[in-house]
Amino acid sequence: MPIVVNLDVMMARRKMSLNELSERVDITLSNLSILKTGKAKAIRFSTLEAVCKALDCQPGDILAYSEDPSPENC
Repeated sequence: MPIVVNLDVMMARRKMSLNELSERVDITLSNLSILKTGKAKAIRFSTLEAVCKALDCQPGDILAYSEDPSPENC
């Protein structure tokens, strides 16, 4: 899939655990993990907004488009 999810990078920059983000965004750990690993097929704008608010970032900091989804190309 050409959409790359960099949620783990932003979480590391903010020193925030998956548990803490899950509580702040009010999303289950399993759903957040699916998003973090890039296995999600979609994300609601309301969820994206909540994640961006919790991590103090922009959607483009979390999501990127790349023909080659290897991390060095994003």
